[in-house]
Amino acid sequence: MARSWDEAVGRAQERLAAAPGVRAVGEGEGRGFALWDLASCAEGELGECVDPASIGPAEERRLRERLGESGREWPGGELYRRRYWLLDDGAGSTGVPGGPAPAEPVGTVAVDNWTRGPGQLAVSSLYLRPSARGRGLAAAALDQVYRAATAEGLPGYRLEAHWTWQHAPRYYLRRGLWVVSWKHAIGLARMPQLPPYRVREEGDRLVLSVADRPSPDPAGLVWTPLLAAGSEGRRLRLDETAAYRQADGWVHGYARSTLALHLALAGRPLVRGPQWWAEAWRWADIGEPEGLAYRIEEFERSARAEGRTVATPYRPPAVPAVPRPSAEALPSEEPTGPDTAVPRPSDGAPTP
Repeated sequence: MARSWDEAVGRAQERLAAAPGVRAVGEGEGRGFALWDLASCAEGELGECVDPASIGPAEERRLRERLGESGREWPGGELYRRRYWLLDDGAGSTGVPGGPAPAEPVGTVAVDNWTRGPGQLAVSSLYLRPSARGRGLAAAALDQVYRAATAEGLPGYRLEAHWTWQHAPRYYLRRGLWVVSWKHAIGLARMPQLPPYRVREEGDRLVLSVADRPSPDPAGLVWTPLLAAGSEGRRLRLDETAAYRQADGWVHGYARSTLALHLALAGRPLVRGPQWWAEAWRWADIGEPEGLAYRIEEFERSARAEGRTVATPYRPPAVPAVPRPSAEALPSEEPTGPDTAVPRPSDGAPTP
C-alpha cells in the first residue's frame, strides 16, 4: 500500500505541475522560493507581514532565529516536497521565442512527497502576497490540489493553520474544510468522504448541518442538522440530533471538532463543566470541544512566552482550575478514531 500511495502522490504532483495558474519551481529558483516561504512562516507564526522581496540577509537571520525549527531552510527541498509558484494570470511562459512573457509569481504552494493521515496530500505551505489576496487565487490553488489528489485515488488533502494567526483558520473554515487535528496546530482537511457542511446561528445557538443530497446547485442541497451548541452562562451546552448519532465514522468523528473551532472563533464557550474540563487533556489531539480549549490555552501561552501579542476571541472556561497531568502521566497509546496519524510539524503556516 505504501508503494501505491507513493506512486499516486507522484502522479498527483505531475497533475498539479500542469494545472493552470501553477508553475513548478525551476532550477535556480529554490532560494527565491525559500524567502517567500519564510514570509509565509513569519506571517502565520509570528503575525509579521513581510514582503518577500524586502528580506535581506539581516532580516532573514532575525526571522529564522525567531521561528526556530519551523524557520529552518532545508537543503534539497525537492526531496521531501514539491514547490510551486502561483501565477497572477493563470498562464505561464510558452517557452516560444517572442511569445508571452512568463506570468509573475504572486504566491507559493508546496505539497509533500508523502501522504498524511489516511493517505491525503499534505499542503505544507500556502502563501499569497497581500496585494494578490481577495481574488480567489488561494482557493483556486487548493481546488487544484484537491482535483489532483482525487484524480489519483487519494482522499483529498490536509494542511495546518496556527490559532494565533486567526486569518488562516477563519479562511479555511469559510472554504468548508473540516477540523481533523489540533495536536501541533489546527489541522484541517478536505476529503471526498466528508460532505459539505455549514454552521449557522439559529437563535442563541450555532448549528452544524451537513448536505445529505449532492447537487450542483447549492440552493438544491438538503441540509441535515447534526449538532447544536448553546450557552448556559459561560458554559457550553452541546446537543446531538438523531442524525448525528447515526452518522458514519468520518462525519461523527470530525463534526464535534469542526463545530468547536467555529465556537472558539466566535468567542463562545467550549467547556461544559468542571468534570469535562478535568478530562480535557484526553482530547488534546482531537475530539471534544474541551480538548480544543485545552490546546488553545497552550498555543496562546507559548506565543506569549515568545513575546508575541495574541489577539484572541477565546474566553477561558468559567470553571475551577484543575491540576493537569504531566507529560509523563499522559497515556502513551495512539489516539483512536478515524484519524490516528501523528502529524509532523508544518514547514510553513498556510496563509490565504
